[in-house]
Amino acid sequence: MEMTAIETTGTIDKHNRIQLDRSLPIIGPKRVRLIILSPADDDWNEAEWLQAAAQNSAFDFLNDPAEDIYTLDDGKPLHAAI
Repeated sequence: MEMTAIETTGTIDKHNRIQLDRSLPIIGPKRVRLIILSPADDDWNEAEWLQAAAQNSAFDFLNDPAEDIYTLDDGKPLHAAI
């Protein structure tokens, strides 16, 4: 089944109903599939994100010597560019 994605924002009220911030470009009535993204109550701070990224095996390729394509002689120091 082919699906179209529409991103919008809204609020879930005290009766668990979604109030959208704007109208949808869909003519209804029509069944839809929803994905709700909500901020976690336990948001991570920057140090926790950095720790998680440092331990994530998805970045292991950066330890490959073939990825070391730059040296300290490449580019200019930031203070020289200003």
